[in-house]
Amino acid sequence: MSSPRRRSRRSPLLTRSLVVVGVGLVLFLYYRPVKSYLSTAKEVAARRAEVQQMRAQRRALDRKLALSTTREELSREARRIGYVRPGERLYIVKGIEGWRARQGTAAGVAAGR
Repeated sequence: MSSPRRRSRRSPLLTRSLVVVGVGLVLFLYYRPVKSYLSTAKEVAARRAEVQQMRAQRRALDRKLALSTTREELSREARRIGYVRPGERLYIVKGIEGWRARQGTAAGVAAGR
């Protein structure tokens, strides 16, 4: 045989209030960590953008450094491409490699005598 069950009847208003208070408590407890997380995520994004900007700036400076040279190197490069100083004359000498080869063999012959 079955015995009659006793059911405790809470009022629906009390149940709803407990649920609302519970949800409110959970939100209150999670507010600061969530706020901190969002703030940190925003700061990380800003730092990443700053790092990207600094990398681009470094690449530009590296290129500029590679192009800048000492005065002597700049003068040597200018002469290599055919620039002359005011008042100078440009002479083009051809056959230098052949002359050097002949000088090398002549030096060898002179040393062998």
